[in-house]
Amino acid sequence: MEFGWDLNLFVSDFDYDLPEDLIATEPATTRDGSRLLVVRRKAPLDHRGFSDIGDYLRDGDILVVNDSRVIPGRLLGLRSGGGASEVLLLEEVSSDPPRWTAFVRPGRKLREGARVVFAPGEFEAEIESVREDGSRVLRFEGAAPLRELLDRHALMPLPPYIIKARETRSPTTQADVWRALDRERYQTIYAKTEGSVAAPTAGLHFTPELLDALKNRGVATVRVTLHVGAGTFKPMEDGRVEDHVMHSEHWEVSRETADRINAVKNAGGRIVAVGTTSVRVLESATDTDGVLRAGSGETRLLIAPGYKFRIVDAMITNFHLPKSTLLLLVSAFAGRDEILHAYESAVRERYRFYSYGDAMFLERKEM
Repeated sequence: MEFGWDLNLFVSDFDYDLPEDLIATEPATTRDGSRLLVVRRKAPLDHRGFSDIGDYLRDGDILVVNDSRVIPGRLLGLRSGGGASEVLLLEEVSSDPPRWTAFVRPGRKLREGARVVFAPGEFEAEIESVREDGSRVLRFEGAAPLRELLDRHALMPLPPYIIKARETRSPTTQADVWRALDRERYQTIYAKTEGSVAAPTAGLHFTPELLDALKNRGVATVRVTLHVGAGTFKPMEDGRVEDHVMHSEHWEVSRETADRINAVKNAGGRIVAVGTTSVRVLESATDTDGVLRAGSGETRLLIAPGYKFRIVDAMITNFHLPKSTLLLLVSAFAGRDEILHAYESAVRERYRFYSYGDAMFLERKEM
């Protein structure tokens, strides 16, 4: 436990029933056309559109967004011995030669020395080693720099449930349409620093026009960086929450961002985190006196009910998977009972769930 939370929490206490047809497999028609469920202290739930988010922000508040950019890192190819293969890039090991860690399928066929061809005569890779966690280290060979080859041949690393649902519904007819759509919509409009293997999805709802409108209302926006890592795909196993091993993710906070956030806090404004990733950056970089420190590092912070928030006052987030660390985080922030009640309401009202789904605005529960 990095900062502490209640003991005797069980993963099974953070479960809920979700009809499969409420899982969003494609984005809303427009970014800010998604719905917004508002959860405030001592107030009824509000059901709004995301474009109404400004009604719940105040002059003097500051939005904190995660500017990490998603790597187009899902590669489909053929093994040298025949048979389809899939590679999901995780983290760069070296740039010359280009070497990356990756998850691969089928694992039993892709051992050390195996080769995968993504574009004959243009782009392929060799598996150099197999790591203890099952990931591989791949060395890439190609007729152009790796980033160009990824832009040309790779897909966005969508969550597995989206890929499965799409393949079930229309395995080929919509493939090209979705590929182009995902390149645009599975990336925030302010994405800048490349390094994530999944999108910080709470930010997908913002448009330039909406951010400008908020600025005109006195709501500033600043950036932090947290690269979403491989652990985002790791489910929690049933049992005690304290037994879950949290993955490490790299974060950065600039001096300018730290100074602006601290000034807003001191002036009585609210720190509004856009997404759980921004929450984890801010809480990891804030000291026990509530002062945000500039810098960078790795965080394994697990936030669960009982955690004492240091700096974040409100947050914007999507709806999260049952029995996940993200559901624990929002339960710690707004209250477990309040969150599960809100999720029940969202199911009744047929909100769209998960990465391409609708959003929530949460006020922090009273300490």
